[in-house]
Amino acid sequence: MELSVSFFAARPHSCVLPVVPARPDLKLRRRPLTLRRRSAIRAQVSDPSRCRETDDDGFVLEDVPHLTNFIPDLPSYPNPLHKSQAYAIVKQTFVSPEDVVAEKIVVRKDSPRGVHFRRAGPREKVYFKSEEVRACVVTCGGLCPGINTVIREIVCGLNYMYGVDDILGIEGGYRGFYSKNTSQLTPKVVNDIHKRGGTFLRTSRGGHDTQKIVDNIQDRGINQVYIIGGDGTQKGAALIYQEVEKRGLQVAVAGIPKTIDNDIAVIDKSFGFDTAVEEAQRAINAAHVEVESVENGVGVVKLMGRYSGFIAMFATLASRDVDCCLIPESPFYLEGKGGLFEFVEQRLKENGHVVIVLAEGAGQEYVAQSMHTVDGRDASGNRLLLDVGLWLSQQIKDHFTKVQKMAINMKYIDPTYMIRAIPSNASDNIYCTLLAQSAVHGAMAGYTGFTVGPVNSRHAYIPISKPRGQISAIGQPDYAHFRWKIYHRLCWCMEFGRSVVDMKQSFMPNIVPVNTEKISL
Repeated sequence: MELSVSFFAARPHSCVLPVVPARPDLKLRRRPLTLRRRSAIRAQVSDPSRCRETDDDGFVLEDVPHLTNFIPDLPSYPNPLHKSQAYAIVKQTFVSPEDVVAEKIVVRKDSPRGVHFRRAGPREKVYFKSEEVRACVVTCGGLCPGINTVIREIVCGLNYMYGVDDILGIEGGYRGFYSKNTSQLTPKVVNDIHKRGGTFLRTSRGGHDTQKIVDNIQDRGINQVYIIGGDGTQKGAALIYQEVEKRGLQVAVAGIPKTIDNDIAVIDKSFGFDTAVEEAQRAINAAHVEVESVENGVGVVKLMGRYSGFIAMFATLASRDVDCCLIPESPFYLEGKGGLFEFVEQRLKENGHVVIVLAEGAGQEYVAQSMHTVDGRDASGNRLLLDVGLWLSQQIKDHFTKVQKMAINMKYIDPTYMIRAIPSNASDNIYCTLLAQSAVHGAMAGYTGFTVGPVNSRHAYIPISKPRGQISAIGQPDYAHFRWKIYHRLCWCMEFGRSVVDMKQSFMPNIVPVNTEKISL
C-alpha cells in the first residue's frame, strides 16, 4: 500500500451542497461535519536536532537539511530535466516541495498523524550548474549484492539526467579520500559493472578521519559526495556533513544505506536482501538433499543476520524444507524439555532427517561461554561474531553420539561469502536504480545530510541521523507483530494442523519450529 500526502496553506472556500428531494420513507443518519486544518510544511532547518517539526494535530516532519540553511544566498537554477525528452511525456515531472511520505499508514481514527518524510524525486529548481558539479562516489564496509548497480546508476543518473561529466570514484573506502586513490567514472567505464559482484571501487572498514576527508573534499573541489555503506559508514557520513556545514561549504552529502541483513528500521528494506534470500535457498536445498539421502541426517545452514534474522526467516519461509529456524531475537536452549536436542530427536524419529537454519547472531552468548572469549570489535565498530554454526553442529553431534548413543550424519553449510559476493538479481537491480536516482535528485536539489530509501513503498529523504543505529530487530515493538505474522503464515502454509498447539506451548518461546510435514508445492 502506498501513501504520499500533499499539504497546502488553508484558503477560504465556498461549498455548494446538492438539493435532495424530501422522502418521508427514507431515514438518513446524520454525521457531524468536521473541518481539519491544513498545514503548510515549513522551511528546512540545518540542525538535525531541530529537523523535527510538530503540528498540534500530531503531524511531525522529520526534515532533511538544505544547503540554503547555511549558505542563504545560494542561487538556484531551472532543472535541466525541463528539457528532457524522457520527462516530456510525464504529466507531473517534478515533486512538489509540499509532498511528504507517512512513516505509518495504518492508523486509528483519533490517533496523531505521525511522522512524515520529504518525498524523493526531481525538483523544479536545482542548486548546482551541471558544468560546475564535481561528484564523488565511495563504498565502505562489507560486500553486498547490488553495490555495483548503485555505483553505475549514480554515474549514469548524473550524466544522462543532469549532464554532469566530472565524477570521481574514491577507491578503498574512506581511506581513499586522503590516500589519493581515485578514478574517473563515466557511463562507459561503469557500463557493465552491475553484472559483477563485489564493489568496483573496492572497500575497507574504518579509516574514517573527518578532518582529512573534508580537507580532501575541499582541496579537490568536490561538491557532491555519495556514500554507500552500513551503520558505521553512515555515522561517518553524518560527521562529514556536520564538518561541511561548519565550514560553510557548498557540498551535498548523500548516503545510500547498505546492509544485507535488512536491519534498518525506517526504510522498507535494504538493497541486496532479495538476492541474499534467493541465494540462501540454494544452500538450504543442498542441505536438504544431503540429509534426505542418508540415515539420521542433520543439516545446519548458517546465514547472515548479526542482530536480526530476516534472511533466515524469509529464506525459511520461501524454502519449505526447513524444520527449525534460530534467530537472534528469539533465545533458545539446547537441553531439557522444549530444548533443541529434544526437537531434533523428535524430527529424526518422525522424518529420518532434520534441517536447521540459523542466523549468525543467534546463540552467541552460549558460544562465548563455552569458549571463554571476550567481545571484540572490527574496524567498523561491529561486534565480532563467533562461529555459532560450527559450535551448534558439534554440540548436536556430541549429544546424540555420546548421550543418546545414536549415530547421526551431520552436514554443515556456511554460504555467507558466496551470498555476499554474487551480483544482484533483477528485483534488486531495479531497486538499486531507484535508490541511486533518488540520491542524485536530492543532491542536485540542494539537500544534504540525508539518506534515501522507500518508506511504505514511496522513496523519501531521511535525515542521516534518523536510521543510524536503529536496528530493525524483529523483536522490537514495531516489528514484533510483523515477525509473528510471518511466523503464522509459515505455520499454516506448512499445514501444521494438530501439532501447532503443542509446539506453541513448548517450543515457540525458545526456538522457531517451522515444518512438521513436508508438502508438495
